[in-house]
Amino acid sequence: MDGFFIFAAKIMKPIGIFDSGYGGLTVLREIRSLMPQYDYLYLGDNARTPYGTRSFETVYRYTKQCVKWMLEQDCHLVILACNTASAKALRTIQQRDLPGWNPEKRILGVIRPTAEIIGNYTSTGKVGILATTGTVNSGSYIIEISHFFPGVSVYQQACPLWVPLIENNLFNNEGADFFIRQDVNYLFEQQPDIDTVLLGCTHYPLIADKIEKALPGQMQLLSQGQITASSLQSYLRRHPEIDRECSRGGTMQFFTTDSREDFDRHSKLFFGEGVRSRHIDFE
Repeated sequence: MDGFFIFAAKIMKPIGIFDSGYGGLTVLREIRSLMPQYDYLYLGDNARTPYGTRSFETVYRYTKQCVKWMLEQDCHLVILACNTASAKALRTIQQRDLPGWNPEKRILGVIRPTAEIIGNYTSTGKVGILATTGTVNSGSYIIEISHFFPGVSVYQQACPLWVPLIENNLFNNEGADFFIRQDVNYLFEQQPDIDTVLLGCTHYPLIADKIEKALPGQMQLLSQGQITASSLQSYLRRHPEIDRECSRGGTMQFFTTDSREDFDRHSKLFFGEGVRSRHIDFE
């Protein structure tokens, strides 16, 4: 019997979902809802979050460590469910590191799937991005959206306080409302004709109702969970060689680089149900 379980563990090839903290759980929730048959492995680098204010080199180094570990856990496909990591580290890891690790495996992000469709939602041709400082400074959304919708103008606003407020469960008060309204107002001061706003951080769906109240009128407010899930489903259909390498057992594993107790306590807010995590340490 023991031999059976050892063998079963070896053949499990989960889809990896990585985030600097808890936000990627909102993406995993949507992916799992759409494709419950697959096995999933989630890693939150909570000990080193937030990534949003860190340098390109630091985000790349942290993300590289985490992704390499996930590939070593037999993840054939890893999704960077973190906008900052997608903006600052994805391309370098894809081009510089993955060929040496295993060129048959794949690492995808959350920015490109959004860029591929966002132009379909705007009538004015003016789109707003609310994101972390790191994502905004990278210019990744401007670059990617221009590839698919060159006629769309993109306006960005960094919201450096939103992730700490959310992760410390301090967003249900008037102080949080003030900062949310302030950042939304800054965005529309750049361009009042924006009619589509993207939540460019996977934490932000937790405050979507507050953001909607702060918006100056009726408009499209997009979050990335459903977009990423639909894009991943399409990707696997178009790449059966990758799909075949993803095991189907309906299981989930959760790992954190920080306190297991803290992760399990906070995760329900993001994931919608309780989890039991395990700890790993890179330093």
